[in-house]
Amino acid sequence: MVDFDEARAELAKERTKLVHQLAELGATETGELRSGLNLGEGFADAGAITAERTELLGLADALAQQVAEIDEAVEAIEAGTYGVCSSCGQDIPAARLEARPSSTLCVSCKSKR
Repeated sequence: MVDFDEARAELAKERTKLVHQLAELGATETGELRSGLNLGEGFADAGAITAERTELLGLADALAQQVAEIDEAVEAIEAGTYGVCSSCGQDIPAARLEARPSSTLCVSCKSKR
């Protein structure tokens, strides 16, 4: 049986950590880099700046996706559908939810994506 209060607390803790990591990268919760972010100056550095910006965008996008998954899981708790696969409607095993509280898909549906 899944403890919803414990899952909610774990999700909140993980979300806080991810938002902090996004801020350290100079990104918003949605993964967009802040406009004032300074990656360097000068024409000679343009290639390096582009590469660094691309890497930062990739990291920020991955973190923002995790935040969105957490938000989706919290919404499922509120709606009473937490622990039910959002694709096939089957129950998500408690062990999966304990290992990854933000799971909204069962293992079978996740492996198909």
